[in-house]
Amino acid sequence: MSRAVSLPVAVLLLLAVTGASAGNALAETRTFTLTEAVEHALAHNGELKAARSGHEAAQAGTVRAGLYPNPVLELEGATGALTGSSNESSMELAISQEVLLGGKRTKRLAAAEREVEAVRWWLADRERLTALEVKTAYADLLLAQQRLDLAKQAAELGSRLLALTRERFAAGDIPELEVNLARVEAARSDSERVAAEREIVPVRSRLSTLMGLEPGHEAAVVAPPDEKPFTAGVAGLVTRAREHRPDLKALAAEQAKGEAEVSLARSEGVPNLTVGLFVAHERSTDAIGTGEEKTRDTIMGVRLSLPLPLFDRNQAGIREAGARRGGAEARFGAARTALERDVEAEHARMAAAEEVLCLYAKDILPRLKENLALVQEAYGLGEAGILAVIEEQKKYVEVHGAYLAAVHARQTARARLEAALGASLDELTTGGTQ
Repeated sequence: MSRAVSLPVAVLLLLAVTGASAGNALAETRTFTLTEAVEHALAHNGELKAARSGHEAAQAGTVRAGLYPNPVLELEGATGALTGSSNESSMELAISQEVLLGGKRTKRLAAAEREVEAVRWWLADRERLTALEVKTAYADLLLAQQRLDLAKQAAELGSRLLALTRERFAAGDIPELEVNLARVEAARSDSERVAAEREIVPVRSRLSTLMGLEPGHEAAVVAPPDEKPFTAGVAGLVTRAREHRPDLKALAAEQAKGEAEVSLARSEGVPNLTVGLFVAHERSTDAIGTGEEKTRDTIMGVRLSLPLPLFDRNQAGIREAGARRGGAEARFGAARTALERDVEAEHARMAAAEEVLCLYAKDILPRLKENLALVQEAYGLGEAGILAVIEEQKKYVEVHGAYLAAVHARQTARARLEAALGASLDELTTGGTQ
């Protein structure tokens, strides 16, 4: 059994819906070019900020590696008061310093510096991947905006057709059925426009999040300028990628770090020398015949301490460092092989996307527009039926949507190829890579 909604509840619901709509309307929208979007993300992305903190922590490791061990201050006192010899006492003050042998400090610094270098390149690689995410999200939002424009254009075509059918029906040229068909087509086109508007919201939200925009600020995008076909050869791209890819440089730094750690582990097998200075004061009483003689002695000395490496010469540490070095070498070799295949695959993807886009621009779209104009004119003259017009309009929207998808595919292919190269294609074109 249904119940009517009370007036206060209805008012509250209306206010809630109105407030939500007003909140979306009040969001500040700023238009970014692709370059601006990437630069803003590199400066404000939350994950990148956290990664930069890790780089600062690694830099602190070089400070720790360069420090000398702290000296040790020792104070020792003894008394015979508790054992009946109150005149017996001693006190010793000593200071000792551990001296690093085997070049440990230099080798620790070398390993820490290689660690900082690796972290720096991993940070650059994180920036590379973030730029790829931003470029992809930018292309997704641009596609969503263009699809909305296309849906609006389709709705306009539907409205014009409906107006034309009403005019012809009023003149007695066509039956009412054609008016109803045009009305259905107009309603369908309008529903697709609403759906296209709804699809923009999550795509825009993702791009705004990647760019690090504050709540209440949204990003809008513009189509990039027409790009010239990229004709660089694969061999030159692979060579350039080996020079620019930060993940490969990071793995090379880890390989160098492995070498430094092996050298350090071997030096850790050399024991450290501890040098100490001490001052000792003793007071005692000696019995001589029927009397006692009290003595007070103060002595100074040097104390040397050196562990004997008979059993532990850091064999386990050397083995562990060698295993890490071997792992780093294996990862570096695998990355070089994967990089070549990655560049080849993305180059082929972009070449295919450019070929498809060229077909749409030169052959498909011009004929599609011409066909639509011809069938619309024929229908106005009574030489074609309404179904032919509706079919041609659907084909126009469908093929135009495929064209937008081809543009999107080329943009994402370009972004993926740039990520595979670790450099902008504009830079490579300027440099004349062949």
